[in-house]
Amino acid sequence: MSRPSDYDDGSGLPAPVTSPELGITGWFRWFWRQLTSMRVALILLLLLAVAAIPGSLVPQRGADPNGVIQYEKDNPTLFKILDAFPIQAFDVYGSVWFSAIYLLLFISLIGCVLPRIKHHWQAWRGKPPKTPARLNRMAGFSEIRVTNENATEEERLAFANAAVESAAAMLRRQRYRVQVQKAAHRGVAEVSVSSERGYLRETGNLLFHVALLGVLVCVGLGSAFTFNGQRVLYEGESYVNQLIDYDSATAGRAFKSDTLEPFALRLEDLEVNYITPDDPDASRNSIGQVREFIARMTLTSPAGEESKEEIRVNHPLRVHGSPIYLLANGYAPKIVIRNAADEVVFDESVVFIPQGADPNLTSLGVVKVLNGLTDETGEPAQLGLRGFFYPTQTELESGAYTSNYPDLENPVLTLDAFMGDLGVDDGVPQSVYSLETGKMEQLTGRAIEKPSIELRPGDTAELPRGLGTVTFEAAPRYASFDVMQNPFQIGILIFALLSLGGLLWSLFVPRRRLWVKAIPTADGVVLQYAGLARGDDPALDRAVEELREAHREAL
Repeated sequence: MSRPSDYDDGSGLPAPVTSPELGITGWFRWFWRQLTSMRVALILLLLLAVAAIPGSLVPQRGADPNGVIQYEKDNPTLFKILDAFPIQAFDVYGSVWFSAIYLLLFISLIGCVLPRIKHHWQAWRGKPPKTPARLNRMAGFSEIRVTNENATEEERLAFANAAVESAAAMLRRQRYRVQVQKAAHRGVAEVSVSSERGYLRETGNLLFHVALLGVLVCVGLGSAFTFNGQRVLYEGESYVNQLIDYDSATAGRAFKSDTLEPFALRLEDLEVNYITPDDPDASRNSIGQVREFIARMTLTSPAGEESKEEIRVNHPLRVHGSPIYLLANGYAPKIVIRNAADEVVFDESVVFIPQGADPNLTSLGVVKVLNGLTDETGEPAQLGLRGFFYPTQTELESGAYTSNYPDLENPVLTLDAFMGDLGVDDGVPQSVYSLETGKMEQLTGRAIEKPSIELRPGDTAELPRGLGTVTFEAAPRYASFDVMQNPFQIGILIFALLSLGGLLWSLFVPRRRLWVKAIPTADGVVLQYAGLARGDDPALDRAVEELREAHREAL
């Protein structure tokens, strides 16, 4: 007999296994399945968190443009590398790679959630699964035998149907979705009820993921439309809610200045309540600690109507949906400088910044006078003053001054004078809180063994080199305020609460199936009980036992 042409007797090599070509469509489907898997979504979420780290290591153009300029000045070579495409280290959150991760995560979550919503909807509208043939393989299996040798086959079958209907009614009252089923197993008629509960667990899970998508959308849109401005006000000073009137401000790419609500705020008084030695609950270490900050403000509407408002820590003032927070505070000594001709060339309250974590508000401040001064030779001069303010001045053993109480008990202002080029014409922005002394000559101070200028409120002192006089008039308080505007912050809050609720919902709602089967026998009926959980459900066995006992009592 001749053999078929494709007969293989095993003597040859095995035929190579070849897979079909995927093609463009196949590769796209493979990429889409990988991208929309939960594993990849978690990896992208982790990558997004890691990608945000460089934004906290180097200054960002949107948040600290002066810091970026200073970084370029200090590290010109490294700056070119970090700022080049595609690194974009100084614009991390707007960079191509960060946006790509954000977009891929967004698409991945959509691809994960939408099919699950469809599947969940179909399962929700479907029927409970068919009762397994062998319930003894399920959790919490138990059975009850009801015997009556005198009952006919019809009576036993009627009892089985009644028992199952009774169990179905009990399960319905427990909010199970039920279905009575009839079948024959090995020639024996069986009647059973299949029940299912816990689809809300998957609903909560899907709610969590949908809300997470909502948070991502609101964060993305909010970053484009957000505005955040900071303004320092000393007592008696006002500002208008316009971009030009802020000390510093950051805004999203889609923000428009005309969306700022027109209003004006005036700081009337900053009240600070300290713990004093006279307080009954005061201790040695608590004296001088702050009880409360209260900024009393006057709010002026566009129509010119004024209202008295208060801003406290963690209790912002909300104006047209924009919260105004009270941040730092301190003293702003009012300094008046006159030239040799007794003309006022400087008359401002200067913000002095508290140093470190000093609770007693030893503060550092800077004064810059560009015009109006001439030295003893008659030549124009620029003057810089760098000084310390001590609300309650005391002297250490070393001879240095410090403050031992934050309120104005013994206020003293000391100033070191510098003359020369302040460097404001170099094209590099400078902080108003620092003094560049590289091109200046120091005139007073410990570094050149010449006493600093020391002033108390109302004192006037002569400036070196015949520059004029300086007067310390008063020491009003100042407060710094932070104004936020994000039209999507309510959406972020709502979706965040929904995601938390969905997560808790999915954690505490068990998904389980319970079955009750009635099998007529030669001498009665066998009632079987069992259950099955999707995931961990430590209460499943107890639920089956309680159903069995309640059903026994009902029968």
